[in-house]
Parts: sequence; C-alpha cells; structure tokens
Amino acid sequence: MVTSHNPGQGENGRAVDSPSPSVPLVPQELLDQCAREPIRIPGGIQPHGAVAVFRPADLVLVQASANLGAILDRPVALDGSQTLGDLVGPGSALEGDVGRWLAGAETGFLEQYQIDGRTFHVTGQQVAQGVILEFEAFDEAERARNASLNQLLRNFLDRSDGLTTVADICAGVAAEVRALTGFNRVMVYRFDEDWNGTVIAENGDGTLPSYLDLRFPASDIPAQARELYRLNRLRLIPTATYAPIPLVPALCPADGAPLDMSFVALRSVSPVHLEYMRNMGTAASLSISIVIDGRLWGLISCHHAQPRYIGPPIRAACDFLGRIVAQQIAARERAAEIDERLRLKSIETELVAHLARAPAFQAGLVDCAPQWLALTNSAGAAVVTDGIVLSTGKAPPIQSILALADWLRTRNIEQLYSTSSLAADWPPGAEIADVASGVIAVPISRIHASFIFWFRPEVVETVRWGGDPRASKTVDVAGRLHPRLSFEAWKQEVRQRAQPWRPAELLSAADFRGAIVNFVLQRAEERAQLTEELQRSNKELEAFSYSISHDLRAPFRHIAGYAELLGEEEPALKALSRHYLDGIIAAALSAGQLVDDLLHFSQLGRTSLKMTRIDMAKVVTEIRRSLDIDERQRQVEWSIGALPTAWGDPTLVRQALFNLVENAAKYSRGANPPRIKIWGQERAADVLYCVEDNGVGFDMNYAGKLFQVFQRLHRQEDFEGTGIGLALTKRIIDRHGGTLEAKGAVGQGATFSFTLPKRQTGGNRGIA
Repeated sequence: MVTSHNPGQGENGRAVDSPSPSVPLVPQELLDQCAREPIRIPGGIQPHGAVAVFRPADLVLVQASANLGAILDRPVALDGSQTLGDLVGPGSALEGDVGRWLAGAETGFLEQYQIDGRTFHVTGQQVAQGVILEFEAFDEAERARNASLNQLLRNFLDRSDGLTTVADICAGVAAEVRALTGFNRVMVYRFDEDWNGTVIAENGDGTLPSYLDLRFPASDIPAQARELYRLNRLRLIPTATYAPIPLVPALCPADGAPLDMSFVALRSVSPVHLEYMRNMGTAASLSISIVIDGRLWGLISCHHAQPRYIGPPIRAACDFLGRIVAQQIAARERAAEIDERLRLKSIETELVAHLARAPAFQAGLVDCAPQWLALTNSAGAAVVTDGIVLSTGKAPPIQSILALADWLRTRNIEQLYSTSSLAADWPPGAEIADVASGVIAVPISRIHASFIFWFRPEVVETVRWGGDPRASKTVDVAGRLHPRLSFEAWKQEVRQRAQPWRPAELLSAADFRGAIVNFVLQRAEERAQLTEELQRSNKELEAFSYSISHDLRAPFRHIAGYAELLGEEEPALKALSRHYLDGIIAAALSAGQLVDDLLHFSQLGRTSLKMTRIDMAKVVTEIRRSLDIDERQRQVEWSIGALPTAWGDPTLVRQALFNLVENAAKYSRGANPPRIKIWGQERAADVLYCVEDNGVGFDMNYAGKLFQVFQRLHRQEDFEGTGIGLALTKRIIDRHGGTLEAKGAVGQGATFSFTLPKRQTGGNRGIA
C-alpha cells in the first residue's frame, strides 16, 4: 500500500516524455489487494514509543506492545493481574487522571508524567476495544522549543490575519511549520477533484530538492489512506528503516479481533510506504492534514534527509496550526465564493426579469446572451425544447446538442449534471471537446429531452508530474508490489478537460433552473386558463351559431316560398318584375343553403365521433354516383387508384371527401376534358388520401385562406358556393387527428391531401 503524499526525488527539472519501457504493467488484482491492505489494524507500532491497552471497567492491562517493559523499564504482566496503578506505581498522578478522564466526556488527552524519575508524554483515547495509552519518552532537546511554542503560534496568527489569498496562507504555514519542526522541507499539498495532488507552497533549506508545482497521482494515496488522513490529522515517521514492534497478544482480548489503531499516533505503516520513502531519499516525515468541512482538502508534508523525531507537544502545535490554516483557508474560499455568488445572483435577477417580459423564455435567453453566458462564466450556451435548439456563443453543432440531450435523458438527471471532462462520461463528447469539454446541464422537463446547457472549451495544459503517473507502482519478478523508483519530473499534455466549475457557478445554474421551471409552470397555468376560456367561448359561439342558423332557416324558406307563389299567381308579370322575382328566389335559396352549411359547421363541434373501419373505395363510388346525377359531371374523366381502409366516423369522412371531390369537379368543369384523380397510400402511422384535378387552380400565396370560413379565392359569379365547405372539411379532418393540405398553381389544377388514422387510437373523440 502506497500511502505517501511525498513528492518524488530525482533530477529536478528533467522532463521525461514517456515511461520507461522496462516498467511492467501492474496486474489489477495486485492493485486491488493494495487498496484493501488493513492499514488500520497493522498489529504493530513504531519503536519510538509503547502502547498499552486496558480494560475500561478496572483498568487491567490486557494487551501491549512488546517493548512496553523496555520503554517503562519495569516488568509487564498480561495475565490479567496487572492494573494501570501496578504498571506506573500506586498513587501515580497518571492513574488518578485517567480515572477522572474516563468519568468525563473527553475522548482523549495528552499530558506529561513522571515514572520512576523519567518524564513521559502519555496520550490516551477511548475505543470500543478498551482504553489505549501511548507512552513516549520526553526528549530534553525539545525543552527549549516547547517553551516558545505559544509565542510561535501567536506570531503566526498575527501574521496570518494580513494574508489575503490561499496561496499566501499556505506559504506562511509552510515556513512556520519548518521553523517549528526543523525539517529540511515542508510543502503544502492540495488535492484536486480527482484526488491528484499538487504542491502549491514549499519552504526548504536546500537539502532536499524542490517540488513546487509538481503533481502526484491519486494512486500515491489510495482512498482508504485518504480517509485515515481525514480522521487522524497527524502522523509522524521518525525513520523509514524502523522494524515494527508487534502487539502482544496479536488479537485484542476484548473481542478477539485485531486492535483498531486508526487514532494511535504510534501506529505502524505499510512496508510499501516505507520503501516509497527510502526510494525517494526521505528518511523521516510528518504529515498534517488540512480538513475543511469534513473533507480532506490537502496536507502539510514535512520531510527530512536524516531520521528525525519530534515529541507530542510540537506535534500538537503542528496539529493546531493545521486546524487554524484549515479555518483560514475555508474563510478565504467561502468569502470568495460568497462574493462570486452575489455577483452571479445579480446577473440571474436581471436575466429572470427580462425573461418575465419575453413572449417565450427561449427567445428571451438568446436576447440576453451575455447574461446567459455570464450566469456560469461560460463560453457557450444552448436551450433544447421540443427538439428545437437555440444556442449562443461557442456551442457545439445542433445535432451534437440534441444527441447530448438524449443521452442525459437516459440518465434521468433530476436537478443538475456537470463535468469538466465530457468525453470521460460520454465518448462522443471527444468530437466536441474544443467547445464543450466542460458542461452544465439542467433539465426543464420530466418527460421530454429539454435542457438548458452551458459549455466551456478544453484547456490544453502541460502538467508536470513528480514521476510518470502510469508507473506509480511496479511488480518484481516474484510478483510482489513495489512503489516506483523514479521520481523525475515527467511532462504530460492534458486534453479534453475544461476549467472546473466552481461551487458558486453550479449553485447559480441550479437556482436559475428553479426560476425557469417556475416560469414555465406559470406560463403553463396561464395557457391552461386561456385554453379554458377559449373553450368556453367556443361553446358559446357554437351555441349562438346553432341558434342563429336554426332560427334563420324558416324565414329564408318563407321568402323563397312566397316569391314562388307570387310568380304562380301573377303569370302576366312584366319581364323586369319576373327578373326581380327570380333574383329574390335565388338569393333566398342561397341564403338558406348558407344557413344550412353554418348549422352543419356549428353542429360538428357538438357531436361525438362514431369511429369504425371505413371502406374508402365504397365511399368514393357513392360520391361518384351522387355527382353523376348532374349532367355536367358526366363528362369528367375519373382515375381511381388504390384506396386503403382507414379508421374514422363514416358519415363525417364521407362529407369531407365529398366536399373535396365536388370542389374538384366544380373548378375543373372548364377544362377539356375535366380530369379528377383519387388515390390513397398506407403509411407507417396513418393513411394518406389525395384528390387531384386539372381545373383553374389557385395562387399558393393565398393558400392559408382556403380553410377559413367565408374565404373564397374565386368570384362567386364564376363558381357557386358558400365558402364553408373547405372549412368544414378541415374541421372534420382535425377532429380525426389528421392533417389537410392543399397545393396548386393558377391554371394548372389543384391537389388536396388529407390523412386519417390507420387503426383505432383510443375511442371516440369529444368536442374539439
């Protein structure tokens, strides 16, 4: 297990462009075995102190390191007969303090005690397996430094108040820790989002090489080692060549399991780690964890070229410095995040205010492109709704954005997706890395692939590693795992990665999503209310139209009837009077037909469809037969093609098709000869029907008026009709969920096509 954070030793500044060809590949099973190494229960300690484990109830000694007797210079009994008082002397201050400590709420303590005239630092902690005491002999050489600890700490606190940046704080603490400990080199090592570490500050005396700005792979400190650094913030290794002292007995009598030594300062470390230290020329090390909000932010790493021991008081001072630095770094980072958050919130407020005035938020985003991009400090952005993409800035092609939206939809993103390396998550992202290595996506629909995106381009970066990260471990001929031997600087060009997103930017995107979702919901409610009002108005209009049409039918019939009676009673009417009378009759009949058509049109929205299978060939035959009654229609040359069956209301579909065929016959009667072609085509989801003629046609610029009530493209003197037939046809087709289209050219005929469902789609439709 490689648990060292130490940067490598080698020829400083030398660039190695590729790994050595002699470096063997490490089998995955060995790497997994390394990651599972029981570093919390090593079964032994480092030899610069001793460990004793006592039963909490009566402080009887149950387990100890094999050197406990030698360290305390007195016999040790592990047969259940020796208590703490027996071990350190009856009436000892240590025995009394431990009793009071166990009765209180504290979980650990560090004090100095005299045992047979010798001074020991005693560290204590309570764990489930018992009470653990660690004994380290007092180093007289540290007495002078211990006396000045408080002043050193006060001086650092005074100086650090004037340090404004994280870099300055890290440089300051590196210098302070080196002055406090006397190590040759002290570095501050920061983890990135992938747990690679970079040396961001360094203070040394020149004995060891500088590794400032070098990066080291996450494999140097595996996950379980990082977790141990997070829990136990301090670790000293006075010499990398020590032989571990075993615990006796090997298993703790309290539970028959190995003693959990996670918080034991004397805990032995992995042999692989000691080999790692020797390979890099480091004889002693001290690690101080920087933990912010419960997360391991980085390490203060101390190295010495020769063995070096520092006692618990100085280590405690270093731990205190680590905690102070963690608080100060956290304060600086939080202040910077708060400032950025406030700035982005101001942009969000301005943008949302504009969107509230825009007819649609998509168009509003494009209109406010600078604010949209600034919301997350992005180079490009896009919004996808209903398969339509609107983008701004440096954004990927539309098809790539749609493909990304479809992929994100399969991942069921509920709040936010973010990455600084899209290609790592989504391989097609490699094709758009130049504009979209970094992505933030927020969903705005639970059903459709609708997202708001922000994009950042890749930042091509040359990284200087402390040794080739691909060769962080090696395997010897016997199959044993070893840390790498070379720590020479190794350069790597990193691509397909963007500048990482800051927490403030991610929060800004998430908050903006909430505003957009609320905006969409508000507009949906407004549309629903408007739809309800329109439906109510339509019903009122239909009822009014029905009432008016119904009430007008009788008067027009009376006018026509009385006019005809008058003509019969007065056969000697003058020619002019007879002409006027014929005009009255024609007008009344035309008005009556108009009223009938209006009544039919209004009734169409009030009746339910009676859906069934329709034999369209039979329907066309009936329509032809009814039209052949008119002498003029008998000259038509008919061309009837295949007519697949469809699903619909037979009466209404017959009416719609009759209107189209009748129009074709009417507007082509001037052709010589008139030709009408009717055919159908079965498609994947529906059936298409077409009615073509070679009549007068129409100007496509006015095609939009064809299906409106009372809209005509030809004079009524030339072609009779009320102007309702095509509107009625469109309403019928719309009721069936189909489409109606018209194409034509003046003097070249017209083609009307409509679609119907090919199978049942869920029963009768109600009011449209």
